Amino acid sequence: MPEPAAWRYQKITKPMFDLPTPHLVLTGRILTMAGEVLENGFVELKDGKIVALGPLNDLKGDSSSVEETGGTLMPGLINSHAHLNWDGIHDLARQSMDDPRPISAFKAAGNMLKSLRAGVTMVRDLGFHEMNLFSKQAVEQGIFPGPRLKVCGAAIIQTGGHTYWVCREASGADEMRRAVREQVRGGADLIKIMACHDTLEFTDEELGAVIDEAHRNGLPITAHATYDACIERVARFGVDCIEHGGSMSDSTVALLIEKEIPVVTTFAPLVQQSQPEIARQFGIPEWKIEERKKAVANPERYEGLVRAARAGVPIVFGTDAGSPAVEHDVIAPELTFMVKTGVCTDNMDALASITIRAARVSRMEDVVGTLEVGKAADLIVVDGRPDEELGALEKVTTTFVGGRRMHG
Repeated sequence: MPEPAAWRYQKITKPMFDLPTPHLVLTGRILTMAGEVLENGFVELKDGKIVALGPLNDLKGDSSSVEETGGTLMPGLINSHAHLNWDGIHDLARQSMDDPRPISAFKAAGNMLKSLRAGVTMVRDLGFHEMNLFSKQAVEQGIFPGPRLKVCGAAIIQTGGHTYWVCREASGADEMRRAVREQVRGGADLIKIMACHDTLEFTDEELGAVIDEAHRNGLPITAHATYDACIERVARFGVDCIEHGGSMSDSTVALLIEKEIPVVTTFAPLVQQSQPEIARQFGIPEWKIEERKKAVANPERYEGLVRAARAGVPIVFGTDAGSPAVEHDVIAPELTFMVKTGVCTDNMDALASITIRAARVSRMEDVVGTLEVGKAADLIVVDGRPDEELGALEKVTTTFVGGRRMHG
């Protein structure tokens, strides 16, 4: 493994937010996301872990620690594509270049609170300069309460490439390797590259180098890839995940299946920007609103992703939160759209994309993603039945991360 980030050598005498991990028994309806639904069950939390789970009739012992939730208990939600330092205002370039770093930090702090209130217990932050490295430090050192974070540091691009104004630019194979090593030194959990926009980016030598260097350091690498030529290219070169996705040929779908590469879809910008009453609050111009209306109504736009999903490519939830009109507590609209388009077969499949499949993308499936004995006590209480109505996820009443009550 790489050398730890410098901040991991710091001794923390007392965290600023040292929340307890009480011994609790929560009762209610339970979606384990491990194949079992308990209409009347319990989950026992102790020392940050799930130590018992089952039908309520099996509950034994002292009832003083029992908390009747009156709702549905399920694993915490995982947003696998987000940008904590963005606030959803339309002009991303200007806020990326003009926001003082302290303001960016405050935005991330506010968005972490929004995430927790929405039941999001883990965020995979895919870049805003290197600011997400500091968000991770703040959470893990108890400086600020937040969800678990998986961060990439700064996304890596070719010089002048897509969103150069918020990424780490590099040219040539050696500079690509240097850029990866900088993120590793800062404590990144993964590496992200921007592999295309209107054209393919990186030379073959650069692409091979950035992927090889990530893997040499034991980190997965994910690629912004939005159309067939780009998706096929990065998959063939060896990335571990595709961000956004798009049109795909049958041969590209077969390649993703062969290499077991998942796709993190990000429909929320389209969904939110197509609603004028929402989009106008964030400065979205009228021409873009009309464009988005046509996009969400055009099933051909999603045909490649639907075919990929039906063929067996793992589809994972991510909202691109922080992008125009997409706040960090927007969850249900995208899940609903995933079912509507056919990218997910039904509500339970959509819920799997934001729990267990998302945990696998971050290599955390042994820790989170389902409610099972021995796993971390990352769970939420929902006022409703999200497996029957995804809109119920807008009514999260309680959020636990590692047995700590973070909301509710």
